[in-house]
Amino acid sequence: MKEAMPSTPCDLQGLRRRLDEIDNRLQDLLIDRAEIVALVRASKKDGNQPAFQPAREAEIIRRLVRRHHGPFPVATLVRMWREMLAATVSLQSPFSVAVFTPLEQQGLWDLARDHYGGRTPMTPYDAVGPVIRAVAGKETSVGVLPIPQAGEPDPWWARLVSGTEEMPRVIARLPFARYGNSRTNGAEAVTIGFGEQQESGLDRTWLVIECPVNVTRARILKALSMVGLFCIFLAECPDGRPLNLIELEGFVPVSDRRLDSFRAALGGGPYRLFPLGAYAVPLAPAELASKD
Repeated sequence: MKEAMPSTPCDLQGLRRRLDEIDNRLQDLLIDRAEIVALVRASKKDGNQPAFQPAREAEIIRRLVRRHHGPFPVATLVRMWREMLAATVSLQSPFSVAVFTPLEQQGLWDLARDHYGGRTPMTPYDAVGPVIRAVAGKETSVGVLPIPQAGEPDPWWARLVSGTEEMPRVIARLPFARYGNSRTNGAEAVTIGFGEQQESGLDRTWLVIECPVNVTRARILKALSMVGLFCIFLAECPDGRPLNLIELEGFVPVSDRRLDSFRAALGGGPYRLFPLGAYAVPLAPAELASKD
């Protein structure tokens, strides 16, 4: 088999010219995209829709990953589009992020930066309370908090349960795609914010149920299974409050009739459900693999 001849300087100059032409076309398309974003911004003002649409962003990324092929790394493609989507949001309205960054969980800052862009204003907080208050008070657009763990002494999700005032809800899970140079040590987080909950096509839903303390974990799981709801994660509030965080497979709005059936299946006693939000399921490692 003959070895490929090395490119001559003339060949290299021609290839570089082609790359320059492609770069120019890419930049022209970005300019066109920004102009369309301006039209979208104008149309959203009439409908009072927020610029930040996490479900829509997830749909865009998934579609691009599905159609991708060739040696260009999928993870790099996702990283590029995350930066572009972050810029798109900032073109429509001011956008900022509050991040829980205690000394032992500095990786959450990297998660937020990778997802919301290197130029998005971000503010660190060493406690979860100030993050929640900053979002609830509309001082910042969204907040990034650690993924809940079973048995936590003071779970932050319980602070979002309020029957008297509007509180932010879970709207995204991070990382949506894992990158190789973040100092996260496998950390995961969720984003809280306001806005209409939308379905992305592959989602998880969070609910908090308030029920008598004698209702066991097994009883809750059995009642969910009876009505066709699959529980991914369940955590109890350990400080005596009768609250349980339930993560369900799929997009389950509070109007879903199965939730009424779930309360009935538990039987006896008052049961209150608080919708805590939903998020698009992150990309699986296999989806980020090479597509040569």
